[in-house]
Amino acid sequence: MELFSMNHYYAIDKWINNAVDKLFGERDPRVRGWLLLDSCTPTLLLTFIYLLIVYLGSKYMKNRPAYSLKNVLLLYNFSVTMLSFYMLVELISATWSAGYRLKCQALFDAGEGDIRVAKVLWWYYFSKLIEFLDTIFFVLRKKNNQITFLHVYHHASMFNIWWCVMNWIPCGQSFFGPTLNSFIHVLMYSYYGLSTIPSMHKYLWWKRYLTQAQLIQFILTITHTLSAVVFPCGFPLGCLLFQSSYMVTLVILFINFYLQTYRKKPARDPKAGEIARNYTNGVSSVINGAKHKLL
Repeated sequence: MELFSMNHYYAIDKWINNAVDKLFGERDPRVRGWLLLDSCTPTLLLTFIYLLIVYLGSKYMKNRPAYSLKNVLLLYNFSVTMLSFYMLVELISATWSAGYRLKCQALFDAGEGDIRVAKVLWWYYFSKLIEFLDTIFFVLRKKNNQITFLHVYHHASMFNIWWCVMNWIPCGQSFFGPTLNSFIHVLMYSYYGLSTIPSMHKYLWWKRYLTQAQLIQFILTITHTLSAVVFPCGFPLGCLLFQSSYMVTLVILFINFYLQTYRKKPARDPKAGEIARNYTNGVSSVINGAKHKLL
């Protein structure tokens, strides 16, 4: 029975990957054999498990006390900050050494330099799996108001998108977005780590500016991506257009988050007689050290 199940799995795996190859064409041979890249099935299964944990976990925790996880969160945020810092430094160093251009960088122009960039971008892809823990911690801490459509959509989609990136465009023009995002993540996870320390709350006045920096990141990434359409260098046009379209959805959702968080006027609660902020569409801001993670 077990042998039959494994054979069935391999048959489905082969069918899915053949369908993906027909859709996107030949994969980049330079990343063959790298962890999790040869088949899309593990990435799809891990994403499905993530969504299942979010859905069932929230139901499981409904009538149970929330976990604090203070020390776990401090260690986790510090670790992701360090990983983001490594990726930022290594991407800058690798692209500088390889002579990468900002305007448009092709996939095969830098030789070994391209391989070095691809290795860093594999860590970027893998970091999207690690960041599933953001939501799982929300579930365990019963911070259901933080588990918004934007949060889950972004986490689930990025892991799968970057599997595709690593298989077809693992270097070249793909470097820019992760470089910016790694910088933002250094700031963001540092903020979240510090927010777990009560004595640091009074120093965390810069959340609003971090949110603005995230929006600027999206705009710069879209601009950089479209520059390769205006000044082509052989980088796949379909990938450029897809990335731009995806980033536009993030801009729209993120602007909605920003407006709901920072622009909505306080509304008086007639029952409590106090001023309370109303955040619609399930979007909320950082309150008493709670966090809304997007990227």
